[in-house]
Amino acid sequence: MNRSSAALTSIQAISTGAVRPATASTAPAKSQKRSTDTNSGPWPHFSHPKSTFSCQNVGMQNRAPGWLVSAMVISLFGGVIVTRAVTEPKNDFRFSIMGDRTGGAQPQIWGRVWREIDLLHPDFVINVGDTIQGGRDQFAELEWAELRPIFQRYSHYPLYFTPGNHDVFSDTSRAVYEKETRRPTFYSFDYQDAHFTVLDNSRTTDLSADQIAFLERDLEANKDRNPKFIFFHKPYWIGLLKVGSTDFPLHKVAKKYGVQHIISGHGHQFVRIIRDGIAYMEVGSSGGTMVRALEQGHGFKEGRFYHHVWGRVKGSKVEFTVKEIDGAKGAGRMFKATDWDENGPKFDVGDPAINDDPQT
Repeated sequence: MNRSSAALTSIQAISTGAVRPATASTAPAKSQKRSTDTNSGPWPHFSHPKSTFSCQNVGMQNRAPGWLVSAMVISLFGGVIVTRAVTEPKNDFRFSIMGDRTGGAQPQIWGRVWREIDLLHPDFVINVGDTIQGGRDQFAELEWAELRPIFQRYSHYPLYFTPGNHDVFSDTSRAVYEKETRRPTFYSFDYQDAHFTVLDNSRTTDLSADQIAFLERDLEANKDRNPKFIFFHKPYWIGLLKVGSTDFPLHKVAKKYGVQHIISGHGHQFVRIIRDGIAYMEVGSSGGTMVRALEQGHGFKEGRFYHHVWGRVKGSKVEFTVKEIDGAKGAGRMFKATDWDENGPKFDVGDPAINDDPQT
């Protein structure tokens, strides 16, 4: 027998992407399927709420992104069988977070953010709310309809919505929101072993008792998943954390269940604060106006810049890169979220490339 190694590899691929709505009555409607490779192969198709992923008979190096792959490799060396287990991390995926589009939408910013995201090819996109301007029931449906061409253009990315105060401001606007986004206003979903909970404080300042109760039930049911993320629109936690308080229900529940990241929007300002190992982050503007803040002398150092956030999850490790838009409305600066604390940037903001690492 030739002494060179012969290998037999067995590959098992698993994908999770099920959305759990808050109630059965508010379950998101089935949407169009994402186009997939139609090559023949033994692997089944797995359903995702806004797409269909297909795993073909692929090798370890050519697997589709977003799959948990484990393998047992058996090698023959001179008649001696050597067994080696090869296990990939449970999580290996990338996603994009979009900030507020409205609250005075600025021309072309949101479209530019989408184009930059498209160049990065994330596994999915999630926003922090304020997609339409809103405020008047009679125009809500029309405002959503105006955005459909953008959503259709980028429909190959599963899109998860968070309700903002400009999106949901009445019972009527809530019904329109759920119809247009095909999401309830609060829900949770899994991606591989990670867990995401989306809450609704669109019509309240903080999170209501019902929202906290839903959060606790949801985290209890998913306590073994890692990492865990919580999304909601209004960052009421900023004032509490800045005065040194962690004695509020959200923080207690997050700490109890090992949540690592709490992410909001609303203020059109990038903010990051860490307490008890929980990273709170406000994603700033992806199109919403910053005119008043800029007129008051605020700028990049104060978190006032148009941007989106790129998330990279591998195993239990989460890395966020903040990407300022390029062009007339931005300098294209990129930095790791860990290089920003509650006092602002920890780097030279005059050097756009000082931390030019998109973590792709």
